[in-house]
Amino acid sequence: MDKVNIGLSPKARQKVVAVLSDVIADQYVLYTKTRNYHWNVTGEDFAQYHELFEKQYSAIDEDIDDVAERVRALGAKTPATLVEFVKSATIREHPGKFPSAKAMIANLLADHETVIRNLRKGIQVCDDVDDDGTEDFLTQLIQKHEKTAWMLRATLEN
Repeated sequence: MDKVNIGLSPKARQKVVAVLSDVIADQYVLYTKTRNYHWNVTGEDFAQYHELFEKQYSAIDEDIDDVAERVRALGAKTPATLVEFVKSATIREHPGKFPSAKAMIANLLADHETVIRNLRKGIQVCDDVDDDGTEDFLTQLIQKHEKTAWMLRATLEN
């Protein structure tokens, strides 16, 4: 890790970077899954879901860049390969499966809820090493995922 003098020990920064590396892995798999659904959704509400998925993967793409830049600000290199992402991610893809639109929504809801739970654990790690900046950053990510989860949940209810 680069020499960085921001009030966090190298060991503390390594712990936080490990959390962020897992976050970016989940974000990247979620981005890919959402994009897959955008491309492959069919049915009566195609246009609505196609647009919804595009908005969601675009937002996730921005978050991925923010997470990567946070890793760099802490003096580490950012994991940036599909192999690394799939290895670290807790979200799983389902190659060759093309579920119904409602199942896509349910799958994405479950994935966003997984991300939220993982972010909460990451916040605890940041709290343990007194990294208020990353703790705040992860809290903001939780809020984004909670809003998306709410929208997906509401879509399932109709």
